[in-house]
Amino acid sequence: MGKQKSHAVKFIGSFPNIVPPATFPEVAFVGRSNVGKSSALNAILNRKKAARVSQRPGRTQAVNLFHVDDQLCFADLPGYGFARVPEAVRIQWQALVEGYLFDRKGLNLVVQLVDARHEAQPLDLTMVKLLKDTGLDYILLATKLDLVKRGRRAHHVARLRKALGVPANRIIPFSSKDRTGVDTVWSTVLPLVR
Repeated sequence: MGKQKSHAVKFIGSFPNIVPPATFPEVAFVGRSNVGKSSALNAILNRKKAARVSQRPGRTQAVNLFHVDDQLCFADLPGYGFARVPEAVRIQWQALVEGYLFDRKGLNLVVQLVDARHEAQPLDLTMVKLLKDTGLDYILLATKLDLVKRGRRAHHVARLRKALGVPANRIIPFSSKDRTGVDTVWSTVLPLVR
């Protein structure tokens, strides 16, 4: 693989309640807490610190918007799942994420991240069903692939695909560390702006 293109990235802001109207086609990144959304965004954008990475689940607590190359907007949504936060905060996050996914004008693609090391989780199944039910276009990234033995990677991805009930062309093997899958993500995303 050749050297990855650098992208012009502008952080627009972090929005815990009301998200400003879309000005570019938007791509939203969703997934369980600590699945690697921020790391994936940084790898895809070829940046070290575009999105803030934390070892502590639940770090992203708002919709974070990034304009990319003055033609796209990436939205980093709060993680769903086991973050150790008060129940009231978890309910607020859920309302924010669901409101964004159901009502967002300009949302063109949802990128759902699932951990390739583990079997499909109930919350991941719920999110896939929600995406199918709403008719939103989506892809899945099977993240943290570099932590799976090389000979078992295809098996792990196939197991996830089957359990989540998605076609093979909807799931992309992905690693933020070695950039596996980054080019495939861009080949999915770029047609949105053409």
